[in-house]
Amino acid sequence: MKKILLTAALVAVSTASAQKTQMEFWTISLAPLFNDEMNRLVAQFEKENPTVDLNWVDVPAAAIEQKLLAAVAAGRPPAAVNINTEMAVKLSEQGALEPLTLTDAQKKLYFGNTLSTFNVASKQVGLPWYWSPKVVAYNTDIFKKAGLDPNNPPKTIQTMMAAAKQIKDKTGLYGFVPNIDGIKMMYVFQEAGLPILKGGKAVFNSPEHVKLLQQYVDLYKNKYIPEDTMRRGFTAATELYSSGKLGMLITGPQFILRVQNDNKDVFGATKVAPYPLHLAGNVIHTGLMGFSVPKGVKDKAMAQKLALFLTNDANQLAFSKVTKTTFPSTVKASTDKFFKQGGSDAVSQGRLVASTELKKAKDLTLIYPDASKLNKVFKDNIEAAMAGQKSAKAALDDIVKAWNASL
Repeated sequence: MKKILLTAALVAVSTASAQKTQMEFWTISLAPLFNDEMNRLVAQFEKENPTVDLNWVDVPAAAIEQKLLAAVAAGRPPAAVNINTEMAVKLSEQGALEPLTLTDAQKKLYFGNTLSTFNVASKQVGLPWYWSPKVVAYNTDIFKKAGLDPNNPPKTIQTMMAAAKQIKDKTGLYGFVPNIDGIKMMYVFQEAGLPILKGGKAVFNSPEHVKLLQQYVDLYKNKYIPEDTMRRGFTAATELYSSGKLGMLITGPQFILRVQNDNKDVFGATKVAPYPLHLAGNVIHTGLMGFSVPKGVKDKAMAQKLALFLTNDANQLAFSKVTKTTFPSTVKASTDKFFKQGGSDAVSQGRLVASTELKKAKDLTLIYPDASKLNKVFKDNIEAAMAGQKSAKAALDDIVKAWNASL
């Protein structure tokens, strides 16, 4: 009799387990630094939703789009996926994201400007999560060797370029890696107060746009910025800085933790300064991370519940406290006193500096039809200008012509 009862109990347990809904969510490059926090979120969601078995998968930034498109095509997408606004526009155009249905109360949790960033073609295709205004981590040892004052870092992009030249001339090391790979020159223009679109037409081939692009072409041509700037961008910059071979790192403050992890000596020599503004601009492009629900999820309501859970007030604040350097996109969490706490180490400095820059932060990602095609035209021509295959003016003229034929 006991044997029969035991068998029945085991069958009941396995049946209950089999009836649980299997779900997973994907993040971008958070492992292994934030494993504990992600595992806490899994446990908490499973506790609140006993019928769910939740799995967390971390994906490298370079692989996330292709991996997601493959999963959607195979009919096995995650319930929620961490993407930035640029990816949201692209993936939405490709029909890879489910529109969300939010109540007014749910919408009010988030800052209006962060929520609207994930609104593509009048569809809410994501919920905002974290963001961090850029700061500049700089190596005080390299500053001293180059004859620069470590207590007086550059305050404008123009003086940053001058400091980068001085670092290279005096030490042989690179001064900085500008964020100009891909379509990022578009953000550089906007940070300088220069428009991209007017009246639905592209207008970024004015003499001012050409002059600004030419400054970066000259830096590249004269080997003041690394050869793989256009190919590996931020990844190359972080590697160079962590190995003590870069004077200044333009970064979200959360990445200073990587430096701490990779090289204690460089971290010890690091100070953090505000992101240098263009003389004509007063805005800092701040990429926003969010969670979207991919096309083809089996239980859309539960998937949306998961996305709302991951981005709610309590969890956004908890995530910021663990990263020590990211900021919430929800109204209530952003008022927490944690964000005003200082400290002498580079991570604490980064958080404090970034908190003062939030008022200038804006996700400058633009939404326009055929974004994937137009962005490729932009990227290819900027790369041609940097490589000396076209003049800066010809490159911008060609992009604007192609864009306006499409727009």
